[in-house]
Amino acid sequence: MKRLLPLLALAVAPRAHAGEVACVLDQGVVVVPAVVAGAAGDYILDTAAPRTLVHETRAQTDGIAAEALRGEVRLAGMTRRAVDLAVVDLDARVWSFPTPVAGVIGADVLGDYVVDVRFAPCRVRLSRPGRAPSLRGGAVYRFSLSGALPSLPGAAADGPRATGGAVLVSTGADTGLRLSSALAQAPGAEKPAELLPYGIWRAWLRGFSLSGRLWEHLPVGLAELPEGALGSVGPPLLAGWDLRIDYPRRRITLRPHA
Repeated sequence: MKRLLPLLALAVAPRAHAGEVACVLDQGVVVVPAVVAGAAGDYILDTAAPRTLVHETRAQTDGIAAEALRGEVRLAGMTRRAVDLAVVDLDARVWSFPTPVAGVIGADVLGDYVVDVRFAPCRVRLSRPGRAPSLRGGAVYRFSLSGALPSLPGAAADGPRATGGAVLVSTGADTGLRLSSALAQAPGAEKPAELLPYGIWRAWLRGFSLSGRLWEHLPVGLAELPEGALGSVGPPLLAGWDLRIDYPRRRITLRPHA
């Protein structure tokens, strides 16, 4: 038995506390290599998506006909086991990508970690609580909305009117800014549905502010968002910061990108 102990010690791997992976900004969203339920591929990393999704086309390629399954997700050297995954048709979301996208990794997987995203060069780091490196010089916000989705205060103005509210932070958003369809509309739009996610139209917004920055005459879309949300902000606007989302502590840090 004593002779077996050194081999046993070598066979037990230490628990990873952090991992990092290169990402790409493709069609304006963060895309990462990952393995989901045994399917290796490129996945959209969406920090504001409630669930992790497997593209129906990819599932069928792997011989999976079910609408839901359970499996592990491996990303940036970290593993999240027994994740409930939805199999959905993502064609409307991924048709314009030059390479196949296997699915979306959402907050149900990311929620155990501190997630750091740098946009130039694109890098994603996952750290267990208390193991993330120091991130000094940034503005820190508590999640504005109840629940697990990251959000922070923002404000929008159309000229005569202005309103503030919680803005979801979505690294998988298909445009820089979308406003809640319950709060905003584009009266002159001939096809209002084309302003919704993955539509081809944009409207113009007079002004939008977030964490001390102001954008004017900004192209925006609309979206059906959780109650209390003003909008969602994506990589085209977030790219000016290094982003940290501390899901366990419900905090967001935005540090101006050097």
